Amino acid sequence: MADAEEVLTTALEEALGAAIVLDAQLRVLAWTPRTEELVGPMERMVPAPALLCGAGEQRPVAEALAEGRAVTAEVPRPTASGRMRMLHVRASPLERAGERLGWLLALEGESWESTGPDEPVEMWGMATRSPLMKKLFRDVERVAKRNVTVLVRGETGSGKELVANAIHEASRRSGGPFRAINCAALPPNLLESELFGHVRGAFTGAVRDAPGHFRLAEGGTLFLDEVGELSLDLQAKLLRVLQEKTVIPVGGREPVPVDVRIVSATNRSLREMIDEGTFREDLMYRLRVIPLFIPPLRERPEDVTLLARRFLDELADDMRKIDQISHGAAKLLESWEWPGNVRELRNVIEYAFAMGEGSVLLEADLPPEIRGEDPMAPTVNVPERLPEGASSEEKQLRRALERAGGHRGRAASILGISRSTLWRKMKQHGLLEDD
Repeated sequence: MADAEEVLTTALEEALGAAIVLDAQLRVLAWTPRTEELVGPMERMVPAPALLCGAGEQRPVAEALAEGRAVTAEVPRPTASGRMRMLHVRASPLERAGERLGWLLALEGESWESTGPDEPVEMWGMATRSPLMKKLFRDVERVAKRNVTVLVRGETGSGKELVANAIHEASRRSGGPFRAINCAALPPNLLESELFGHVRGAFTGAVRDAPGHFRLAEGGTLFLDEVGELSLDLQAKLLRVLQEKTVIPVGGREPVPVDVRIVSATNRSLREMIDEGTFREDLMYRLRVIPLFIPPLRERPEDVTLLARRFLDELADDMRKIDQISHGAAKLLESWEWPGNVRELRNVIEYAFAMGEGSVLLEADLPPEIRGEDPMAPTVNVPERLPEGASSEEKQLRRALERAGGHRGRAASILGISRSTLWRKMKQHGLLEDD
């Protein structure tokens, strides 16, 4: 005789087709076989699939469940073939005697719709028309289902943390915390404490125990940005954590078990750093089970005006709302090389929004360097030709300095980094020889 669970799933499929039963804590209790055809592999007692609830700022199903109300919504999902599918999701509360027992989610999928070269796709707070980025979206969805480390490589300002967060949101860990730390932002001694925690009295000022990011990310995802900036000593300690799945707080003796997925990012070539002796090869292999690459904005000009309009919509207020980008302004934006990538584009749009007037963004609203003017004299000599063998980071620095007319403050703004970080990177790549 069939057991109760088999009877339940068969009855659900006969009545609803694809369906999921959640408990009151929004964990998966049961699902019909047809569900996995729409949302991928399922597992009991894990949080409801993040992709099912939508992603980014618009998550109608997730918001409704959090508020305890029924909802019917559409959720877009990309597929491995580059097509989009709209999932119709109907969420109904399951109650008995006024007590909330859980939720029933009924799913219905539309036929796949092709995303042509000019058709935009928005997922996890990112928008694109570019085939390169659409492939990245598909890779993110595929990688998220595997509990392996991921190394995201991309230039400064390209959106590495957004991609890391997308991996988290699309994974079975989406119900857990997502924590991010920039490995270049702190000196090694403070960074060790931030990562692994410390015990009271471990150092001056350690007046109480602190858990550290690894323990705070328990059950979720920890994003290590600029992982290439870790000292060799910290690299060895990180390798031990990845191998043993335990951390030892600074000043502590006992290892503490941790269950965390690591997503790391860099704008440098770790292979080149290994050759230079500044990065451990064994750690690279541990971090880079799956490598992902974010194409720079200059390689996807079709995204420039799409993102610009998105930023303008976010900036709209009672004082100004821009409905249109003039043809001339669009041409200037699309022809710019964007050494600072999406972060620089947002900075430019904020400038134009603040400086212009009316409902149309004009050429005159854009910063002088975008218009081809030279607002300030160069303070750094930048060679016209890039040297052969220059690293990707050095090339990015040189492009930013060239676009800024050699002005370091402007170059730092373009790259979205501080002047001190720019100076350190220039020194590292031998760009301060004329000082």
